[in-house]
Amino acid sequence: MESVDILIVGGGIAGASLGARLASDRRVMLIEAEDMCGRHATGRSAAFWQASLGGDTPERRLSLASKPMFDESWPGSPTPLLRPRGAIHLTGPSGETFAEAEEMTGEYRLNHLDRAQVDALLPGLREQWTGAWYEPSCADIEVAAFHAACLAALRRQGGTVRTDAALDSAQRAEGRWLVETGSGRFQADIVVNAGGAWGDEIAARCGVPGLGLRPKRRTVVQLRIGRKGLRDLPFVTDLHESFYFKGEGDNSVWVCPLDETDTDPCDAAPEELDVAIAIDRFEQAVDWPVEAVERKWAGLRTFAPDRGMKFGFDPEAPGFFWCVGQGGMGIQTAPAASLLCASLIRGENLPEPLAGLTAEDFAPRTLR
Repeated sequence: MESVDILIVGGGIAGASLGARLASDRRVMLIEAEDMCGRHATGRSAAFWQASLGGDTPERRLSLASKPMFDESWPGSPTPLLRPRGAIHLTGPSGETFAEAEEMTGEYRLNHLDRAQVDALLPGLREQWTGAWYEPSCADIEVAAFHAACLAALRRQGGTVRTDAALDSAQRAEGRWLVETGSGRFQADIVVNAGGAWGDEIAARCGVPGLGLRPKRRTVVQLRIGRKGLRDLPFVTDLHESFYFKGEGDNSVWVCPLDETDTDPCDAAPEELDVAIAIDRFEQAVDWPVEAVERKWAGLRTFAPDRGMKFGFDPEAPGFFWCVGQGGMGIQTAPAASLLCASLIRGENLPEPLAGLTAEDFAPRTLR
């Protein structure tokens, strides 16, 4: 029976990035139920790094701490991980307030645009938009490159990755976990639950009460548009109220209706109603002709009841570590979140890049 120090359950970006942090000085194995890592939320994310996302929360501070790590291509990506794009937060006649515009300063400062300035960046806007806040620091995240770099770093440092290895059960005995999986039996000192939407199910299989995690379906539609030059279009949203869209190809955009539909953990698929809503909200925002739906997909974003990320050892289950509840910010916070989790697992003080954060900010069984 193979024995490791740390068994990470879940091969998405949460598990992969944590494995990359831990494998330098721990025997680490990552197990994934699917035939490849990142098949669900990670592989379906239209990910971007946005400083203003998350409100005045520890999650936003994790995101800000992650930016320098992305800029340095951590953990050794051969290609840059961020592609500059910028974001336009549209405002309407009611003069909506945007607290983030006052909160973000320095390099992450937002600039107010009047209607004429917005038109110069985004021609074809419908008449209801009176202006916008422009966020120049917003950038696309190269998710596939980031995820691959994390898995490569884990392996390079001696860690192992096993796919088709769903966790069937685990029991704690004599200070260690005895784990049954689809590819064999293992022993581990610590089990890390990085199972995303399946987090509570994984806990149950380990005899640990769940946190009340709530998977929610989100839809993205790729539309072919009757105009050119859209690839570098900024990320456009109505203050994250009902839609966002961004350029994908020369004449295509990705559109999301910001849906959050409760669902069981599953291989998520888009509902036709959500696709129709996405197209309708896009057409209400701009007068660009929609020629065809080129692609459509859905993924799961999983939240704790208080919508806070949950990182840390379970106080009632020795050796069981939670790494769940990342919601819609899991990828843009992963460099710093993995550093935080690795520090907690090693029993170390949080390092300087995480200044201002505490373990209590993310304690699994507390509600903020």
